[in-house]
Amino acid sequence: MSNEQILKNISPNIVYAVRKFIALGAKVPVVTDSYIVLPGFCDVHVHFREPGYYYKESIATGSMAAVHGGYTAVCTMPNLRPVPDNLEHLKVELDAIEQNAVIPIFPYGSITREEKGETLADMKGISDMVCAFSDDGKGVQNELVMRNAMNEAKRLGKIIAAHCESTNLLSGGYIHDGMYALMHGHKTISSESEFIQVARDLRLAGETGCSYHVCHVSTKESVDLIRKAKAAGVDVTCETAPHYLTLCQDDLQEDGRFKMNPPLRNRSDMEALIEGIVDGTIDMIATDHAPHTIEEKSRGLKFSPMGIVGLETAFPIIYTNLVRTGIITLKRLVELMCTMPRKRFNITSDPGYAIFSIDKPYIINPSDFQSKGRSTPFAGKMVYGKWLATSVNDKIFV
Repeated sequence: MSNEQILKNISPNIVYAVRKFIALGAKVPVVTDSYIVLPGFCDVHVHFREPGYYYKESIATGSMAAVHGGYTAVCTMPNLRPVPDNLEHLKVELDAIEQNAVIPIFPYGSITREEKGETLADMKGISDMVCAFSDDGKGVQNELVMRNAMNEAKRLGKIIAAHCESTNLLSGGYIHDGMYALMHGHKTISSESEFIQVARDLRLAGETGCSYHVCHVSTKESVDLIRKAKAAGVDVTCETAPHYLTLCQDDLQEDGRFKMNPPLRNRSDMEALIEGIVDGTIDMIATDHAPHTIEEKSRGLKFSPMGIVGLETAFPIIYTNLVRTGIITLKRLVELMCTMPRKRFNITSDPGYAIFSIDKPYIINPSDFQSKGRSTPFAGKMVYGKWLATSVNDKIFV
């Protein structure tokens, strides 16, 4: 069956919309009364857990979840077993990608050996096979190590993508230092634990000339620091996630699906992030898709591991809360979720396209997910933008 016939089985109107999208150069969103056709998205921050944690997610299930979210390229973080800190270790992940991925996947290499923050990984040995370097999940605590990493990344023409978190400020915390934690007796994570390391890294990036990327920005102070660094000429980009743009500590529940790192912050932080999206300070939206088992995430805020899934909810959440409300345009959404991620991380694969239904709302139901993970704070939310199809490498998924 041809691709066009597959689409026609959904609706003849979809075929017309896709033809128009292709005629416009496959770059401009096409909107009808019922459908949107857009370039396939690119997520520069996902955790597919393979190798090492296959029971949480795999290359196969993670990439299929991406397809069902309209993504046609993703970049996988290196907190794996083995950590991709040299060619031998990276090859384990690359082999799994070659065998099981249904979309192009671009792995990160780690900044330090085993992500311990002490000795640099073999950055030169794996540079040609990774999209960037990160110790995601852990902030590089030692300033000299980070400076050396930035100098090496600069020499190799690669990006340092940082999880910014000062561990000496954590004290066992797991949700934001705010009213909810005070009322419910939870240990907290301060905003300072993020923005103090953002400030340090921006200074180092300015001094070394390194291309620097801040992962999952969550605080208003970080947004302000990045805005000023850009104005000063620092080569910096940043991302935030759908949950930080649409939720805050006011939405917390005693449920593991509300536990992620960084945590949901104050409403003023959420508003600053939205402002950063609108004015261009924040360059892209990434999901930080981080699946865990149902059992692991059933232990409440205190005992559940940090991380939620996001690939299959990102578009409907952003479209419903930011586009339909007029905060951003559909064109800006494409910039945030397709154009800028690909440009910054040099992702040159064909984006293909994704099709979503927009005429009727639907309820987010985690049991429908392709991901092994089911934990999302958006379960039960009514949204617009139900996924219908994704075309990648001239293959249609419906």
